[in-house]
Amino acid sequence: MPRSVSLRAENMKLEPKMESPKTVPDDDILPEYDFSGAVRNKYYERARQGTNVVLLDPDVAEVFRDSAAVNDALRLLVSVAEAKASQRKCGSRKRGAAKRPG
Repeated sequence: MPRSVSLRAENMKLEPKMESPKTVPDDDILPEYDFSGAVRNKYYERARQGTNVVLLDPDVAEVFRDSAAVNDALRLLVSVAEAKASQRKCGSRKRGAAKRPG
């Protein structure tokens, strides 16, 4: 014969309610900070115009010690590419020049 279970309120144990911790605002702005004269995004446009961030892959970043080294390498690459392009425009054919029938 199955036992009956009493679900009366006096038989149930109620655990005390835990108080929720006092919430602290997420922002770190203290009352003594005064932003009343602040201008939003004052230097945004200047920064945007002068910034071109490029992320290097880790293997490439290992080769360069700093941004100056990256810039020097890119300037050299650009000068080589421009020199090669100007050779093509001038019509100089050193390699693969067509042979004249003779």
